[in-house]
Amino acid sequence: MPEKIFIFDTTLRDGEQSPGCSMNRDEKLEMARQLDRLGVDILEVGFPITSEGDFGAVQAIAAEIRRPVIAALARADQRDIDRAWGALKEAARPRIHTFLATSDIHLQYKLHKTREEVLKMISRSVGLAKSHCPDVEFSPEDAGRTDRSYLIECCHAAVEAGASVLNLPDTVGYCLEAEYENMFAEVQARVPGMDRVMLSTHTHDDLGLAVANTLAGLRGGARQVECTVNGIGERAGNASLEEVVMAIKLRRDVLPFATDIHTEELYASSQLLTRLTGVAVQRNKAVVGRNAFAHEAGIHQDGVLKNAITYEIMTPQSVGAPSNHIVLGKHSGRHGLAKRFEELGYPLTKPELERAYELFCRLADRKKQVYDEDLLAFLNEGFQHLPEMFKLRLFQSVASSDGRSTATVELEKDGHVFHDSATAEGPCDAAFRSIDRITGVPGRILDFSVHTVGPGTDGVAEVFIRARFDGREFTGKTASHNVVEAAARAYLQAANKGVYEQKRALEAQAVAKPVHSNSLTDHYFPGGY
Repeated sequence: MPEKIFIFDTTLRDGEQSPGCSMNRDEKLEMARQLDRLGVDILEVGFPITSEGDFGAVQAIAAEIRRPVIAALARADQRDIDRAWGALKEAARPRIHTFLATSDIHLQYKLHKTREEVLKMISRSVGLAKSHCPDVEFSPEDAGRTDRSYLIECCHAAVEAGASVLNLPDTVGYCLEAEYENMFAEVQARVPGMDRVMLSTHTHDDLGLAVANTLAGLRGGARQVECTVNGIGERAGNASLEEVVMAIKLRRDVLPFATDIHTEELYASSQLLTRLTGVAVQRNKAVVGRNAFAHEAGIHQDGVLKNAITYEIMTPQSVGAPSNHIVLGKHSGRHGLAKRFEELGYPLTKPELERAYELFCRLADRKKQVYDEDLLAFLNEGFQHLPEMFKLRLFQSVASSDGRSTATVELEKDGHVFHDSATAEGPCDAAFRSIDRITGVPGRILDFSVHTVGPGTDGVAEVFIRARFDGREFTGKTASHNVVEAAARAYLQAANKGVYEQKRALEAQAVAKPVHSNSLTDHYFPGGY
């Protein structure tokens, strides 16, 4: 009987800290529902001390999602831990996850503490968390670069104070596989009381080894793995949940383990995260990328046609990936559309179906054949979770022979219509300038990409934009036959997020007392472990 591996998903905490991947409360809640359907065992859903928004998101998820363990992060500080418990206390199965740096590099340059002082902080913080909650996880931040003997002392202190899970993070993605495996084996062998504690992996992809190191950690004795959907996370990202899960599923000959993940929900989870954050998955991404099951070389195509196992180690159906066959046309009805969305992993409510059908009819009038990818593309436009502060009523773009372009934009807000025209070197720049002048929140483009969705010359252009508004990064992603219009809509989507968050911040300042921390680690951004 294969031994169970517990999947700890930190998409909504560590993953969300990736630039451009922030989500609001409702978006986090929708993603949490999908992760529940996926079957994850533990959901780490936020860092409550960092903001009222994060506190509220953790609180909402803890109140609604009842099957998995719900975890919240806290530094080794009383205010952090109390705040985390305040957000978690309505959870059916709460967990406080506290962390403290243990490598000499961090002790010297960040904490300015001695080893003895840090050991006492570990004991105090884990003990305090345990007084609130029976399930406590402790992470010695930068464990991969921590002196091994001192790491054993830190883990012992956490276990003695009541930690039920010890997470050994490779915080900076520095470890090689053998090093990471040996660290787990040594902690398992040398720390007293490990028979009542679960070991956990947490890896980063700075050297492209996050998934490999996660599997190495399992060989060393870990039985919980921390990962994110699509591998999103700080810097180069975290271990990819879908890659870890499928590696465990497919290589049981050398990894005698199993998970409770419903793998047919992997693609839907990936697509939902892409829709909510606007951050596209690279085409050649393992398991969920657009090319994951594509075969172009003639010899590969011939083999796959004869028998798929010649070049496919998993089927698209096993991860819930759609085929690219024609599914709908302009004569298709609501029932057919609803059924196909459900097959793609997106069951729609009645109001959502009406909006989807409206967009579908608009698309089907222009295209003879509508593909799965077309349907997924316009989900971004149809189902935003932020109120549209400004709605696009009219967009026109004119390009002249001298290289200058003019864009005319009409936006509506609270029943009032605003009109602006701008001229610039390109049509997109002109559109963005008009939007900036109307919204009053100018943005700076950080990333701009376009790709065609679906085969044929009548394919839809999908535009992704990441921009900075008022010091914060937001994303937009929309699809249209008109590339410039799609760019304008994507930019407006990002701008609306900026305007909305600015409005919420002002409201919060007016009604909420600021949360201060007396943490010994106050002086650095609490970016995780």
